[in-house]
Amino acid sequence: MTHSPAAEHTPPTAVIAPPDLSVGAVRVPVLRALVDSVAPVLVVAGAEPRVRLHNQGARALFPALGDSDTFTARTVAPWLVRAQEQGLAAVDGAVRDRVFRATAQQLPGDCTGWLLTDVTAERAAVQRLSDERARTRFLVDASSKLLASLNQRRCLLVTAELAATKLADAAVLVTPDRGRRVAVTRMVRGGKAERLSLTVDIDQVPGLSEALAGFPPVPSRWISPDLAPDWLVPDGFGDLGSLVVTPLPGNGVPAGALILLRRTGQAGFDEDEELFARIFAARAGSAISAAVLYAERTETTSILQRALIPPPITRLEGIDLSSSYRPARSVDLIGGDFYDVHPPLRATGTGDEAAVGAGETLVMLGDVCGKGTGAAILTGKIRNTLAALRRLQPDHGELLQLLNATLLDEHDTQFVTLVLAGVLPVENGRLRLRLTSAGHPIPMIIRVDGTVEAAETRGTLIGAVPDTTSTTWTTLLQPGEACLLYSDGVTEARGGPTGREMFGDHRLRRTLAECTAMPVEAVVEHVALRTSQWLGGGEHDDIALLAIGAPRRGSHLSMVNGHGRGRYTG
Repeated sequence: MTHSPAAEHTPPTAVIAPPDLSVGAVRVPVLRALVDSVAPVLVVAGAEPRVRLHNQGARALFPALGDSDTFTARTVAPWLVRAQEQGLAAVDGAVRDRVFRATAQQLPGDCTGWLLTDVTAERAAVQRLSDERARTRFLVDASSKLLASLNQRRCLLVTAELAATKLADAAVLVTPDRGRRVAVTRMVRGGKAERLSLTVDIDQVPGLSEALAGFPPVPSRWISPDLAPDWLVPDGFGDLGSLVVTPLPGNGVPAGALILLRRTGQAGFDEDEELFARIFAARAGSAISAAVLYAERTETTSILQRALIPPPITRLEGIDLSSSYRPARSVDLIGGDFYDVHPPLRATGTGDEAAVGAGETLVMLGDVCGKGTGAAILTGKIRNTLAALRRLQPDHGELLQLLNATLLDEHDTQFVTLVLAGVLPVENGRLRLRLTSAGHPIPMIIRVDGTVEAAETRGTLIGAVPDTTSTTWTTLLQPGEACLLYSDGVTEARGGPTGREMFGDHRLRRTLAECTAMPVEAVVEHVALRTSQWLGGGEHDDIALLAIGAPRRGSHLSMVNGHGRGRYTG
């Protein structure tokens, strides 16, 4: 309720009547002057309610008092008459656009005096405080609900529901969609939200294109509801009386626009309501923008993961393969460990040049310094580089030299350890292995007689020094024998009784000795189980395992196993 400053200082109003007015002619003017100078007072006879005397303030407040001394709703305020009849000590009531507090004072002669004080400003301040507290509670509740999810659809629905319930009769959210289409989320108070994807002219709604561009909103009083297109108003809403269009601010780019609708007959949006709508829209826009950003990053991560996974190898003749990967953090799907399997290349040279690597399947397992997404991106670079370089240089030592030079040229401070295995099926179901280590844990061979043999290959890690050295070791796998490539996450796994002791090479050898004549799938599973039991739920590095086996006699053509089939898990 608004009022002018002058009205707050209205002169006191008084109506006074002593029980006996038979006073001298001189005393009456003096008494009236006194009454006119005091606060608003009405004096009412108790037995027969009527106005005995009133002052100028009372006459200004109740003009009918000039013609009648009856104390009724016609001459004074109805609420004041009821207070007199009920014997109340104080009461608040409105007279036109002002609010007064009337206080009863018992006077001699069975009379009651009513003191009227203007409390319009006080009541307005209390109401503003109450409204502000209610809005603060609403914003706290809205923030809690909006931040409860990073799903864009959920954020839009929550925004529409909150706005339609607390700010207007209906809410419409307009957000960018594909191409020239926009996504529209509409909800009427008490109804269900609906989502539409429309191709519309946003310029049909005054101020909408500006709001979607992030410009300040157009005042509601400047927008004619008659200009609103049919797609904006939900079905069954009724006649549109007023609307507000405000942007949904995002992280640098607007998340969309919020449109509030009120029916005909409802009060239009005032400046305070429009300002509050902008405050709410700012919080909603931040939540929606965060959900969009999360979805984009999730999609980017998914694309990176797919890019880092090599194409599946569905069948390898004469070679058994199995793999396993356990990331350092359970929330990661990719990390610093990696493996890859490349089918044989066609021989392009002659003589000894053609013999090196001819017909071999190249299997590699590596470990990049570091963890998480950064390490995974470097593994992608290394895998792609090796895939290209192997076509130019099948010799393991030369291949590692080229990879080392490539990493040093990129001035990357990270390095990688690698083990390469050239696998070639030969006569009688055997496999010829060429194994080359570059700073990586030495591959282990499980022989059919139960012995575990370490491959005799050594080398310097890649990407750390200008010149690398490596030795290539060749061996044969008899049918039923296997070779295990693994990362240091196995041998350096800390656990056991103290929780700090490393698993170590000796425990790995003992574990592999238990795997004699097992299929490669069982070998990988057994080592992964023993390592997990040793860790006991403790922290660990990335753990990668890849087993290469010569099929046992009488087995069918070997295929990559189900859980490791062409699957890059590091």
